[in-house]
Amino acid sequence: MDGDERAIRDLVSTWITASNAGDIEKVLSLMADDVVFLVAGQTPMRKAEFVAGHNALKDVAMEAKSEIQEIAPRGGTPATRTGNALSILQKRSGKWVLFRDANMLA
Repeated sequence: MDGDERAIRDLVSTWITASNAGDIEKVLSLMADDVVFLVAGQTPMRKAEFVAGHNALKDVAMEAKSEIQEIAPRGGTPATRTGNALSILQKRSGKWVLFRDANMLA
C-alpha cells in the first residue's frame, strides 16, 4: 500500500470515528473549504450549510451502493434509505481532503 492509499484509508477511518463520536470539528478538518455536497432532492450544500444543517453526523461511503438505516430522534420511526454515493477527494498542500460528495440515497 502506497502513502496516498494509506492517507485516504486513514481519512475514511477518521471520518467514521469522528462521525460516530459527534466530533464535528474533526469531520470539518477532513473537508476542503470549498467542499460541495449533493443530496437527492436538495440544493447543493457548502461547508457552512453542512455545519448548520447537521445535528448528527452520518457516515459517508467513498464510493458505494449503500443502504443506511437512520435512527429517529426521540422514539420516531427510523427510515431506510438506499442508493448510490460518490465522494471525490483532492490532495491539497500534501493532505487529502473531501472535495465533492454526491449522496443519492433516497
